[in-house]
Order: sequence, then structure tokens, then C-alpha cells
Amino acid sequence: MTTTRPDTKTALARLLTEIEHRNPAQPEFHQAAREVLETLAPVLAARPEYAEPGLVERLVEPERQVVFRVPWPDDRGRVHVNRGFRVEFNSALGPYKGGLRFHPSVNLGVIKFLGFEQIFKNALTGLGIGGGKGGSDFDPRGRSDAEVMRFCQSFMTELYRHIGEHTDVPAGDIGVGGREIGYLFGQYRRITNRWEAGVLTGKGAGWGGSLIRPEATGYGNVLFAAAMLRERGEDLEGQTTVVSGSGNVAIYTIEKLIALGANPVTCSDSSGYVVDEKGIDVDLLKQVKEVERGRVDTYAERRGASARFVPGGRVWEVPADVALPSATQNELDAQDAAALVRNGVKAVSEGANMPATPDAVHLLQQAGVAFGPGKAANAGGVAVSALEMAQNHARTSWPAARVEDELAAIMTSIHTTCHETATRYGTPGDYVTGANIAGFERVADAMLAQGVI
Repeated sequence: MTTTRPDTKTALARLLTEIEHRNPAQPEFHQAAREVLETLAPVLAARPEYAEPGLVERLVEPERQVVFRVPWPDDRGRVHVNRGFRVEFNSALGPYKGGLRFHPSVNLGVIKFLGFEQIFKNALTGLGIGGGKGGSDFDPRGRSDAEVMRFCQSFMTELYRHIGEHTDVPAGDIGVGGREIGYLFGQYRRITNRWEAGVLTGKGAGWGGSLIRPEATGYGNVLFAAAMLRERGEDLEGQTTVVSGSGNVAIYTIEKLIALGANPVTCSDSSGYVVDEKGIDVDLLKQVKEVERGRVDTYAERRGASARFVPGGRVWEVPADVALPSATQNELDAQDAAALVRNGVKAVSEGANMPATPDAVHLLQQAGVAFGPGKAANAGGVAVSALEMAQNHARTSWPAARVEDELAAIMTSIHTTCHETATRYGTPGDYVTGANIAGFERVADAMLAQGVI
């Protein structure tokens, strides 16, 4: 076990204070930085080269931040103005890689938190990709396809100058699915007069996309949860599971849980949640959410007697063996974590980015619950995005079975890396510490090798 020098902890605490001062009114970024830096003291003590002045300070400062206006006309001719963001955080391991989020909650602090998380997530995959993130406060919900197209074209008219397959490769996130990626790619191609397939991932399978990419984040999270259970001598088969959200990540989390013999009984959106005693019917959920773009109460109405909709409720009230938060940041707080513990939860694995608050994480870990942090557990999405980039570079397409095998191998490797790193630094079973330190070591080594830039 490594002994931490008091001055290391003091230096990290001082840096956290400086981050809050230099980045006011960005609580999500503060939270993400604190969650990582508070676990780094042991590795900084063990590896003095990492503690050299400037390394960690450079890591928490984005290499580039781009903010721009996005004007677009709606179907009635009224012009709206949204704000666009791209934070290119760290490129030591490769081109910036990370999704675009279209949601009213998006601001610079949210994008910085997501980009900072992406550095470590991408490093854990073992693939050559750096960390970045972007998006807009535009809300695609309730907008026509034509309105979404005009917004995406305006957004890309500015973004195109900052991205490229060797520079920065965006993908989808909340509010950005196949429709939005298509419109964005079309405008990029129109402006640049280049067929540069590797500039965006999450494309349609018929024009440069990878099979299994839509499923990858959800599938990968379930594989990580299964690995945590195996470490404890259990498996997913027969386990009751609760899943939050009803978007892409949640849907494919549910699909993979069913495939592995678990029983997912919930889904949710901002209006409330559904609990289905027979288990979620994933085909019906896809029809309601992906085809009709409806709400989960519609699922409950069509499902029949086994399902009920709880308006304004929280899925964490439902007793379960495994919980997979798959909606958005800070959706699972200490009160929710206490409810899960009382109901006997064995494992919590984050499909969304930072869905559990710090107090919730602490409570779950203190109760002995296996906890998979998002930067490890939901890395399957970006991993398959990198595989999509590889296919684009070779101008080929891999069969679904090969991509799924690659995804399974990557998720197994991430679990092993996190588990072994946590053990090496004296915190066995602490996947948060293991993920943070393992990701940090890979990025820090590259930064040291490339000099002060």
C-alpha cells in the first residue's frame, strides 16, 4: 500500500480551490474535477514525476474552448438563436473524441465536465483517442425534422472549421442520434467538399457507420456490471434490475440485460417512471421512444396490466439486485442510494455520465455495493466509435459479431485494469479509484513524453 505524503494532498486541495476560482458557476465541472483529483494522491506520491509542477494543472485546463451562436429559422420563419460549444480538452493520446449533446441544460460547465470525464474514459479503452465534448442548449424534442435539419446545418457551419478525422471527432449524446448525425455529416460534406467519413461517428451503417454502435454504450455497461458481479462469485442471470432513462443507452442496456438472463423492470423519462412486473418489453419501448418519439406513460398504457406509470417518481424506489442509471448527471442522490441499499442492491453501474452524486457514491461504497463509475462502465460507446474510425480509415465494414467481440474484450480489459489498479494502490474493489488512476497514468505518461505544450 502506498503512503500518501501530506504535501501531495495539500497541493491537490489547493488546485481544487483554484479550479473553482478560475471556473466560476460551473458546479458540474467542479464535481468532476474533485472526484478525480481526490483519488490521485497515492499515484502522485508513488510516481514523483507526475507531481512535477504543471502536469496536473495542464490536465484540468482544456487545450481549447469554442463557443459560438447558432441561428436557425423554425417552420413558421421565426429565427431562434442557440449557443454552441466544443471543448477540446486533451489530445495527448490521439484526436479529441467525444459526443455532442443537444439539451436545454447544456452550458459551458456541463460540456467541460463531460469533456474532462472523456479524457479518462477514452484512455481506459486503450485506443488512440483524446478527450473532448460539445453540444448546444437546443432542444430537439417537439421539433420537426426540417427544424432539426436547419439547426444542425447552422451548428455545423461553425463547427466544421474546428474538427477533422485527425483533429477532433464528435459523435452523438443526449438529443443527438442517427437523424442529427446524418444532418451534421451532410452539412460537413457540403461545406468541405470532402467525403471524410472519420470526422463523425454514429453514422448510418449504410454510409460509414459501424454495426453495434447504437447498442454499444448500453451493452458495454451491462458487460461491466456482469464483470463486477463475477468478481464476487455471481452473475446477472435471474437478477432483478432497475434502469433509469428511456433513450438509446437505457434501451440497449435493457436489451442486453434480457439477453444475459436478467429481468429489467423499469424505464423512465422526465415525467416519471414505469415499473413492469413482467419485465420491460424492449420492442414496445423501441417503438414508443425511437419510432414515435413518445413518452414512457404511452408504454405503460399499451403494455397492459403488468405495467404502471408513476408520475414524478424515481426508479430507485423499486427493489432490485442491480441498478443501472442511464439517464443524466446527478440523477441518483444520497436518498436514492439509501433506498437502493435498504432494498438489497448488490451492484450499481453507471450508463450515463456521472449520474450518481458524490454523497451517493460514498454511501454505496460504504455499504459494500460494487460501484462502476461511468468513465469505466459506459466506455463501450466511445470504444466502438473508435472502431468505427478504424473501419472508416480502411474503407471497410466489420460484421456485427466481430464488433461485439471487440466490445466485449475491451470492457473485460477495462474492468481488469480498474480492479488491478485499485488493488495495486491499496483500495481493492474501489473501481472509482482504479478507473481514475489507470486513466490518469496513461494520459500523464503521454503528456510527459511530449513535453510542456
